[in-house]
Amino acid sequence: MTSVTILGSTGSVGTQALDVVAAHPDRFTVAGLAAGSNADLLCAQARRHGVRRVALADPVAAASARAALGRGVEVLDGPDAATELAAAPADVVLNATVGSRGLRPTLAALHAGRRVALANKESLIVGGRLVLDAVTRPDQLIPVDSEHSALAQCLRAGDRGEVARLVVTASGGPFRGRTRAQLGDVTVADALAHPTWTMGAVITVNSATLANKGLEVIEASLLFGVDYDRIDVVVHPQSVVHAMVEFRDGAVVAQLSPPDMRLPIQLALGWPQRLAAAPARIDWTTAQALQFEPLDADTFPMVGIAVAAGRRGGTAPAVFNAANEEAVAAFLSGRLRFLGVPAVVAAVLDEHDPAAAPDLDTVLAVEAWARIRAGELIARRGNNRTTRCS
Repeated sequence: MTSVTILGSTGSVGTQALDVVAAHPDRFTVAGLAAGSNADLLCAQARRHGVRRVALADPVAAASARAALGRGVEVLDGPDAATELAAAPADVVLNATVGSRGLRPTLAALHAGRRVALANKESLIVGGRLVLDAVTRPDQLIPVDSEHSALAQCLRAGDRGEVARLVVTASGGPFRGRTRAQLGDVTVADALAHPTWTMGAVITVNSATLANKGLEVIEASLLFGVDYDRIDVVVHPQSVVHAMVEFRDGAVVAQLSPPDMRLPIQLALGWPQRLAAAPARIDWTTAQALQFEPLDADTFPMVGIAVAAGRRGGTAPAVFNAANEEAVAAFLSGRLRFLGVPAVVAAVLDEHDPAAAPDLDTVLAVEAWARIRAGELIARRGNNRTTRCS
């Protein structure tokens, strides 16, 4: 049996991970669950899976969980609760936390020798070499993002020295085909209407701006050791081909599956073996077409901004991520227009002189600066009646 700790268990990836566990009771058990403040759902999950250790960042929610679960369940609380749980005994730690707050738990799990199934791409983006240097064996850090899971699968087809290019696909989000002028007045509801994936609000907005794809390019470079000149982004609206690897002889190997996160989740939990049950299958008896389009970099500049940050290296990707998180939060709360998101992120990056080899304290300090600076720029735009946060 493989014991699994799930960080972010009440979110989209976390709940689907528990679906995978429930579908394979002879293969997985749940060692621990962590969430932010959703005590009711966390308690229901703990009861269903017989979990004896949980964590909640919100102390009030944690007190509620203690009362509901009783003395038989240990309840950790506070901002470091997930980090403490990540280091606790388990075979695999699935980090499905949203945002850069996942960095400390990722490092804690790796330093404790746990295998990490990484759905929290931000911890790798922000932590960079700190995360990679904490990896002590080849199978210790396994990607959960559908694109990087696909790349890992495709790379099995050849030696790393035979790889010519990595190709990451993007659905194009809800605004595929629109011009920049047509994005000036889009609403939060428009941005959250993703055509193929059901995800949380932040990652859905990131998919609408294509910031998520920029983060994925940085993640792919770090995970697979491929430079940015050999990583492409291609728009594929069907979300069936999740990534491709082109080898030096021109052969291209692609990974295809329905847009269902349970497949990369179960593959990461059981890596490198494949489980017998399929969460979803492609119906090859029906007519279907696969479409590919070039990225419109002018309308969606966030990929280019992210790649530029990745090339600069050091703390630049952390600044990109922090500024983007603040800008997305402002957009979701109505304080910033959609086109203001890339504008704010680019402006914060322009002011940053990245540290080349930062330690954790430096990374966290730079990230805090980026959040403050982004907030200042957002407030300035909000006070400018002529730009109306655009």
